[in-house]
Amino acid sequence: MLKKKIIHKLLKIVGEDNILTSEEDLTCYSYDAVNQKFCPEAVVFPGSAEEIAAVLKLANQEQFAVIPRGAGSGFTGGSLAILGGVVLVTSRLNRIIEINTENLTAVVEPGVVCGEFQKEAEKQGLYYPPDPASLAFSTLGGNVAECAGGPSALKYGVTRDYVTGLEVALPTGEIITTGVQTIKGVVGYDLTRLIIGSEGTLAVITKIYLRLLPKPLSSITLSAFFKDLEDSAHTVSSVIRNKIVPAKLEFMDRGSIECVNTYQNLGFPNETEALLLIELDGDPVAIENEAEKVKKICLEQGSFRVERATTTKEASNLWEVRRAISPSLLLLNLTKMNEDVVVPRSKIPQLIHRIEEIKKKFNLIIICFGHAGDGNIHVNAMYDEKTPGERDKTEKAIHEIFQEVITLGGTISGEHGIGITKAPFLTMELNDFEIGLMKKIKRVFDPNDILNPGKIFYG
Repeated sequence: MLKKKIIHKLLKIVGEDNILTSEEDLTCYSYDAVNQKFCPEAVVFPGSAEEIAAVLKLANQEQFAVIPRGAGSGFTGGSLAILGGVVLVTSRLNRIIEINTENLTAVVEPGVVCGEFQKEAEKQGLYYPPDPASLAFSTLGGNVAECAGGPSALKYGVTRDYVTGLEVALPTGEIITTGVQTIKGVVGYDLTRLIIGSEGTLAVITKIYLRLLPKPLSSITLSAFFKDLEDSAHTVSSVIRNKIVPAKLEFMDRGSIECVNTYQNLGFPNETEALLLIELDGDPVAIENEAEKVKKICLEQGSFRVERATTTKEASNLWEVRRAISPSLLLLNLTKMNEDVVVPRSKIPQLIHRIEEIKKKFNLIIICFGHAGDGNIHVNAMYDEKTPGERDKTEKAIHEIFQEVITLGGTISGEHGIGITKAPFLTMELNDFEIGLMKKIKRVFDPNDILNPGKIFYG
């Protein structure tokens, strides 16, 4: 339990209107998108980098944990106060400081919502590609901490590809700037890349320097329907093999389609076992030609219908359907283990086949969807936590899926991070020496282990 003198010092740093200590208020910050709860001992809302640094300096002196938090939309428990301590919420640092149309750059604070930033950039004819499903509410600080991806990662890359520099507060209280505000820069170690994806364990992000792109001139969205799941997987490989790189190439299996359809009648054909959503963008003439090629490939690979969105609104609605899958799974009234594995694109058919075998072996509902274009499949194993043995059975199934992913040359997490839920599986992908090296880096940044302790490394 935090001592009263510590609460008093925190109050002096952030102001009495920016600290929560009541049980009711703390409960609101005891969970994220994971089905686990850990109540913090206080929640603070600093208004500047200097206040964040002061909180961290105090924590380092008094030895209490600080857990950085954006919107709390993470899927691996990265913002949970598993050892108590103080949750530090960055929502007050929500300014878009600059969008520079001459240099195609921007400077933002970590509390800026991703989708809102995209809209502001588009007003200037610019484009910020990273588009996680949570873009309507997830913050850029959280996106950087997890190295968020999204459907556009296939063509445009992930968050780290757009961050040129950071301002961060270290666990020991210093404020430093990493990286550059230019396109090139190779002075010293790349601390920016090290902090991106470190899940709030090395530093608290206080400012983000981004690069932007010109907004694509035009786009086309196609829907390809399949009666066979594996045909859709082979189609993904075939599109890429034909040297076509869509802006987005998303996969939905029958289970995910049915979940979305329960509250939004999609009107998809009943015989649909899998759906590919494909977006092409760029020069209008060029993408017209690409769209015809993609349609032909889909039909050759077994699609029984390929449709083209005729309006911007129709295309937008299709992508809203894709983003609605994860929340729609809650309608099953089951607990889900949400994994985001990645394999080389050419291995997607083998992964899908193996998941089908595992689903039958364990008699589980396993729903798959995701960014098939870059090999990133979201695997959702659903179970009834009230039924004895169901959780253990589901964990065994997930372990087998992870094993197959590693065998295929993949990774157990593409964009969700490790947090606490995937920490027990870390040794499947990294050896003891590699993990030990990472722990040494953590100690250099955070010698007293006060910043987001208990995350990534298990035990």
